[in-house]
Amino acid sequence: MNPRNFVPKGAASYRIVYNGAAKEIYFLLLPKLTMLAFSAAVEPLRIANQVTNKELYKWFLISEDGNPVTCSNGIEITPDFALQNLPRSSRLFVCSGIEPAESTNPKVLSWISRQRTFGCNLGGICTGAFALAKAGVLSGKRFTLHWENHPAFVEHFDDLEPSANLYEIDNELMTCGGGNAATDMMLDMIESDFGNDLAVIVSDMCIHFRSNNSKTLQKSAFSVALGSRNQYLINAMQIMHENLEEPLDISEIAEAVQISRRQLERLFQKYVEISPVQFYIELRVARAYALLSETEMTVAEIAAATGFSSATQLTVRFKKRYGGAPTSFRRGWSESRE
Repeated sequence: MNPRNFVPKGAASYRIVYNGAAKEIYFLLLPKLTMLAFSAAVEPLRIANQVTNKELYKWFLISEDGNPVTCSNGIEITPDFALQNLPRSSRLFVCSGIEPAESTNPKVLSWISRQRTFGCNLGGICTGAFALAKAGVLSGKRFTLHWENHPAFVEHFDDLEPSANLYEIDNELMTCGGGNAATDMMLDMIESDFGNDLAVIVSDMCIHFRSNNSKTLQKSAFSVALGSRNQYLINAMQIMHENLEEPLDISEIAEAVQISRRQLERLFQKYVEISPVQFYIELRVARAYALLSETEMTVAEIAAATGFSSATQLTVRFKKRYGGAPTSFRRGWSESRE
């Protein structure tokens, strides 16, 4: 591997007193990783070096066999090397993206587990938590992954529960939900390594409004999405999201948020323009779509997991929403990969 200059030239500058060794960061690139999340994690490291004119960080890219890896957008990234043992106390981030349940094999998982045993600190970017869970390193840990992939994750790993936060840092384990959440996570790391002032200038260089709080949720609140601040409506939607496998009666939801069923129906008609029953069904069908695309569950199993009494009932609702039966969608995805 040819020597690389990790300190590019730039106009902005920040003086820092540090004469230690560069901190080494490794990124394991899995097939169909999300380029946005990967880039959002690497660029803060580059900027930290650039503004300080010091080699604070070194970063290296790894793939299973050393060959280029194709991102979810079709662009290839060329790694620095294939799987090899990493230095103790270095940090390894597993970068994944779409179809995360299919992006690893026993060789990769064994390697991830071995790096932790050797003293490497682990992390996951976007859907990297899938690989970390398969490698057996998430038990008892706080972690997260992209919100879109939560339903499939909990079906694959029923003993693990990801958080809904932008990122999570649990001792040496660092995970984020992807996208710009990767930048927030890396800014947190930079602050821990070199102080808040450097993290601030790196954030400014990224033109990134830092959340400053790992507990910030990945998804916008329902109030923002709907342009409504009605707490009754927001609470009702949250209850529906939390009860998809065993749906509640709308009267029970209304009682839980302390208004009448008629009042709740009026709120949905005013702000969502559909009834609460229709909204609830839409949520469940959307969850079925996610499970269909990212798990090997049968249609009957998915129906049970989304509160439908039978595969037939799910199929009727699914056709109405997506224009085709669940089986035809799954068959179409399989054929497109061949």
